[in-house]
Amino acid sequence: MRQNTRRLWRRLIAMAIGTLILMMFSTHFTIAQDATPVPTEVPQTTTTEASTTTEAAAEPTTEAPAAESAQVSIDAAFVFITACLVFFMQAGFAFLEAGMLRQTGVVNSMIENFMDAAFGGIAFFITGFALAFGADNGSGLFGTTNFFLSEALHFTNGTVVYGGEGISIFILFFFQFAFAATAGTIATGAMAERTNFVGKIIYSIFIAAFSYPIVIHWVWGGGWLAQRGFLDFAGSTAVHLAGGMLALVGAIILGPRIGRVWGSPPKPHNLPFAALGTMILWLGWYGFNPGSALSISNNGFVGLVTVNTTLAACVGAFVAVLFVYSRTGKWDLPAALNGCLAGLVAITAGCAFVAPWASLVIGGIAGILVILSADLFEKIKIDDPAGAFHVHGTCGIFGTLAIGFLGQPELGANGLLLGGGIDQLINQIIGVVAVIVWMGGTSLVLFFILRALNILRISNHGETMGIDAYEHGASAYPDIVPVPSGSGD
Repeated sequence: MRQNTRRLWRRLIAMAIGTLILMMFSTHFTIAQDATPVPTEVPQTTTTEASTTTEAAAEPTTEAPAAESAQVSIDAAFVFITACLVFFMQAGFAFLEAGMLRQTGVVNSMIENFMDAAFGGIAFFITGFALAFGADNGSGLFGTTNFFLSEALHFTNGTVVYGGEGISIFILFFFQFAFAATAGTIATGAMAERTNFVGKIIYSIFIAAFSYPIVIHWVWGGGWLAQRGFLDFAGSTAVHLAGGMLALVGAIILGPRIGRVWGSPPKPHNLPFAALGTMILWLGWYGFNPGSALSISNNGFVGLVTVNTTLAACVGAFVAVLFVYSRTGKWDLPAALNGCLAGLVAITAGCAFVAPWASLVIGGIAGILVILSADLFEKIKIDDPAGAFHVHGTCGIFGTLAIGFLGQPELGANGLLLGGGIDQLINQIIGVVAVIVWMGGTSLVLFFILRALNILRISNHGETMGIDAYEHGASAYPDIVPVPSGSGD
């Protein structure tokens, strides 16, 4: 009886496979038959028609200005939509970090990520955008105009001009504000479960108002790094390494969480949260990288950026999972998530300057580096609960330097391994070192001041109680982790 049943199943499977093969071939033949033939003859034009066409072309027309105006509107819509995707990355960071932390730090993680956008938006409006994109005094260090967006709105003869010609400054501000919020929120994962909320407010304002915009001016605002030929298309260094250095210095100055056992970090409390956050971030990266083109007019270029972004994310996750499996014999979800993000961060700088095959190489190496970076932090005893520096710092550095090796000369980057010489690599190294020194130095001063004022880290009592209860009088899981009486005192 069992043999008959097995034979029946085998026949059914064979029939299903055969049917699938026939469907594939029939679909191929149908597509081939339905394909529209390409005309091989050039349509003939009569002398009268040619003369009429020439005369029409010689006459003044409003079609060209109309087409140009339409293209500006399309580009503005493209930038606005991609900016919304970048802004939505705040939700991705919130869920990723909350999932990677312990149950007692979820509320704190959520409010910190949420308020990063709020505090950062105000600070970036007051000074950040001006320091990043205002006209400088020739030094190439920082902008000096357009504070409070004061030069964006004009009234000319009763007519309102919203940010000049082309894509409005207001649209560009929104796009860049979303980037600034991303840079600020990177540090929350490395400093989670023990940072005083007042200290959090201060460093969020600091990075959006001052330290991050200076880096942006150097790289994208016509500053000294841009003048040297430093390349970072969408921010492996300008955004991710900048935020990663703030995270690294903050984690070092704060010190580890109470009871931290080295070599055995606390397990993530909610992997579905972390997976959801990573998927949101991956989606947001399609605003981050393609949106940095600031135009959809060359859809081939935007398509290249998108494909490179996708391939690096895919291979980063794949390689990280295989690498951890080779060591543990387990298919590890956190490794897949961090590997994906590592690939995304690494390709962000070079997504416009490398061929698709190179994006596979960059993403694959990043997938290994993110694991090795976490191993190193365990050995030197730096507590980074969400792995913020491993993803954004380590892979941001690697992705930026990768342009110097794999940059395609035809795409404007002279990679050493593709016959471009060493100049590009030197420029990439100078840019990375400059951002490390600037962000590391300013962050060090800031955190020393906050620690001296006793507003950097919560008390041992509060940390033992749990930062959610102590700082916010709340719990994400009150039926499992109830809020103690007297919390928040």
